[in-house]
Parts: sequence; structure tokens; C-alpha cells
Amino acid sequence: MSNYLTQEQLKAGLNAGKGIEQWLGHYEEDGETILKWLRIYPEKDDYNVMYVECYDQGNPEFLDIYVFTVVDPDEPYGVISTFPTIEDALAFSASEYSALKDHFVGNGKIQEEYLNYLNSK
Repeated sequence: MSNYLTQEQLKAGLNAGKGIEQWLGHYEEDGETILKWLRIYPEKDDYNVMYVECYDQGNPEFLDIYVFTVVDPDEPYGVISTFPTIEDALAFSASEYSALKDHFVGNGKIQEEYLNYLNSK
């Protein structure tokens, strides 16, 4: 069973003021595992795309990816780009970060995606 949101669910959630998230994978650098993920969330009349790279500091008993140390201390909340429409935010996420339109999860579900990653190692 997939936890991924349909396009209708994704847009309904954003229109209701909720964020969506996507796991983008990981890479190794200087002996460290770097996790990549993004969040799209509404703010006022716009939609923000927040791209995060953070150190893998968790385990199956500690999944709170939101508190992991970010790679770039100058971007403590990740790199944030703002767009006027959901479609613009999704298009940017796809072109800039290779986000897949059918791989978004609901707000707070990125921790389950992280657990899936840990279990696949």
C-alpha cells in the first residue's frame, strides 16, 4: 500500500493549509551520510518549496529528521523558494530537485520515508 498522495490529495492538502513532503535520497560526503528531502507548504498567498540537506543523525528509534543538523549552517531551514501557485512550486521541485509528482507524502510523513530508507540499508 502506497502512502503517496494523489494529485487531488496533494492539492487539497495544500489548499487546506497543510504541507507536503518528499524524500529525495542521500549521498556520502567526507564519510558522512547526507539526507535530502523537500517540503512544499502554503504561506499567505504563496507556496514555499523548502529543500533540506541534513546529516543522518537518526536510527529506527529516533526518526525526527526535522531536528537533524543541516549541512549549510547559513540555511538553517533549508533553501526556500517561493511561488504564486501550487503548479509553479511543483514544476520547480521537479526541475530543480528531481522531485516526482507522484511521490509526495503528507505533512509529518517524511519520518516514515526516512524509516523506509533506514530499513532498506
